[in-house]
Amino acid sequence: MAGFSKSSENEKVAPASAERQSIDSGASHFSEGSQTLAGGAHQHKYEKGAVPTYGGLMGDKLIWAITASASCGFGLFGYDQGVMSGIISAPQFFRVLPTLSPEVSGDYQSSVLQAFIVAIYEAPILRRFGLLQIGCLAGAIFALGFGDRLGRRKMMVTGVAIMCIGVIIQITTMKDHSAFAQFTIGRIVTGLGNGMNTATIPTWHAETAKAHNRGLLICIEASMISTGTAISYWIDLGFSYIDNSISWRVPIGLQMIFAAGLVASVAFLPESPRWLLANGQKEEGQRVIGALEPAPIESELVITQTKVIIDSLEGSVQPKKSDVLTNGPTQHLRRALLGASSQVMQQIGGCNAVIYFAPVIFQQNLNLSRELSLILGGVNVTIYAISSGIAFYTIERVGRRILFLVGSAGQALSMFIIMAFLIPGSDNLIKGSVFGIFLYLAFFGFTWLQLPWIYPAEVNPLATRTNANALSTICNWLFNFAVVMWTPPMLTAINWGTFLFFGVLNVLFIPFIWVFYPETAGRTLEEIDCIFARAYVEKRPYVKVAAEMPKLTEQEIEQEWKRLGLTGEVEGPRGLKDARDLPSIA
Repeated sequence: MAGFSKSSENEKVAPASAERQSIDSGASHFSEGSQTLAGGAHQHKYEKGAVPTYGGLMGDKLIWAITASASCGFGLFGYDQGVMSGIISAPQFFRVLPTLSPEVSGDYQSSVLQAFIVAIYEAPILRRFGLLQIGCLAGAIFALGFGDRLGRRKMMVTGVAIMCIGVIIQITTMKDHSAFAQFTIGRIVTGLGNGMNTATIPTWHAETAKAHNRGLLICIEASMISTGTAISYWIDLGFSYIDNSISWRVPIGLQMIFAAGLVASVAFLPESPRWLLANGQKEEGQRVIGALEPAPIESELVITQTKVIIDSLEGSVQPKKSDVLTNGPTQHLRRALLGASSQVMQQIGGCNAVIYFAPVIFQQNLNLSRELSLILGGVNVTIYAISSGIAFYTIERVGRRILFLVGSAGQALSMFIIMAFLIPGSDNLIKGSVFGIFLYLAFFGFTWLQLPWIYPAEVNPLATRTNANALSTICNWLFNFAVVMWTPPMLTAINWGTFLFFGVLNVLFIPFIWVFYPETAGRTLEEIDCIFARAYVEKRPYVKVAAEMPKLTEQEIEQEWKRLGLTGEVEGPRGLKDARDLPSIA
């Protein structure tokens, strides 16, 4: 679990302080025999001295099952992100939605409408009808308002159900029956569910992963975006040879396979132990901790880990939406802005200009055939998916900061290459711009693809993690919408200048990251709290404190929290008092 030290069942854990051991005093809930343990959405039979399980899994197997489930959610995200790229310029699609065709609406108007039909699933404004609409942005806002009430698992299941409703609305669109309006509504509904998922899954995953490989596991999850996108591109190509509406209805509908995988797996996997403890469910929280370690619930290891989490909760006031805007030793505002800024930079760096519109760029700007454009688009995202695997090796060894910097430099170089080859207008030189597009996604795939999903989940404290993560996801979808809406008109109006614009932005990311982004690799979530508090109290740069502070044990974290004035002086989050007052399972 994030915040857990790398340890085995047999390792000795230092005893907690006497004042904190009072948490675990009192009558035991359990006799020596088998007892029922109730908590969260589960009813469990617990044998004293046994290691608890979920779906028969514990320890690393359980953590990998959580990773697989989270990967289904982000595979769904990636598939839905990429599926429209091969459909949006298809003649078969134009027959049902003719207003999207350049022959009907003209080049500029059709480019705006194509951008809109792709982007509306991410954005709040439906300009065509002058109405306030919702998409992924609204889903992230919903997570901001209700994420802490529903919990991680319920939020994900709700998001998947809403996405499936949106998919059904899209694939049942019929010509001459308000087709544009129906398809648009379907995109919005799908986006609503996706926004809920993308605001929730990284938090759930971070709170159930161990510190030493948390980045790797979330990296695998985020890399499924590229895998889902690649799958959708090749499916689009295969179905493009069918000369009727099946060519686009089936590819859109197939994303429900990912949805089914997420729902089926979440059904037997645990809730975040941090959410459980924050909401007064100490028994189930300890059970989840025991299953993840793995260790018996009454073991000192599980008791100590529970105390560390409760200590971190005690250092935060009653969580409110406005807590994200507070500073002081907790540095909530700074940390929320750091997480959100990574999502903003991911989008304005141009990733979705390339991912969404690569086939359109190949066909309309580079004058290649539709078939060749789809093939190149498929090769492009396949390189993207393969390159994302590099991050599995580098994410913990190299760290977050270096990968942010390398990615920014590589993306800037790629954009300048595309620009340089487009300026002369020669067909031979245009082929060089295809290389630039490939190179861009190769760099993006092992750096900026995963990092903005890892960093906000790590850098924000538990008290504001749900709200701050939702805020960062809101920024992602808002700027995603902006970039996707800008790109086709920009390509039509200034052509190569579009890539100059994105290249300059990537260059500007480098000094910002160097100055403001502390390293979080290999740190427990509670250690990261100490980094920000120590930097604030000692008036030192956060980046320097993160580089110089040694790794801390659970005892050292507890001592550091007390030294920095983060524990025990204020009322904890909703339900925390109940968690403290419950007798131990031991």
